[in-house]
Amino acid sequence: MNKARTAARQILSEYVEIPVASVLAKMGISPNAITIAGLIGAGISGYIIAVGNLWVGGIVMLVAGILDLFDGALARATGRASRFGALLDSVVDRLSEIVVLLGLLIYYLGASSSTGVVLVYLAVTCSVMVSYLRARSEGLGIENRGGIMTRPERVALLGIGLIVAHWVPFFMLAVLGLIAALALFTTGQRLFHTWRSLRNEEGQT
Repeated sequence: MNKARTAARQILSEYVEIPVASVLAKMGISPNAITIAGLIGAGISGYIIAVGNLWVGGIVMLVAGILDLFDGALARATGRASRFGALLDSVVDRLSEIVVLLGLLIYYLGASSSTGVVLVYLAVTCSVMVSYLRARSEGLGIENRGGIMTRPERVALLGIGLIVAHWVPFFMLAVLGLIAALALFTTGQRLFHTWRSLRNEEGQT
């Protein structure tokens, strides 16, 4: 699965990210501006979802998520890649995801759906744990980006769920449960990867 994801990522980078980044660079747009625009888009999406327009919120969220493809490519194209830019991108990614799910939480609170509230909480918690495992692993010098439910998969699933839920409300609950379950599984995958890598390092010393 990781090989297929890497191949798809290379195709996306070559035929979408790099050409669009070149256009943005000519327009004088900064990478950090793209990053912040994505956060603003996520905030707008969260508000739209909170007031009950799930399918519109889902479309806005997906558009905001697409912006995340271009900030890194733009930074490389303009020679403005920096450690702070990478940090800002990671922080905004987490905030964007949380803001959208906050909107969904408010929606379910308004609908008095305890099932929806619990599933949103689980989706947020498990998604944060996936990111936390990567950050802690990299702090130990171990690259750890694998797993079945990383951020692109979560964003895609959430967007599809929001759009379909306009006509089939239960579908959103199913998607939230799937995100929570697979994100928890991914947390286990990354924990195991870190444990194995550390054991191998210690065995070599």
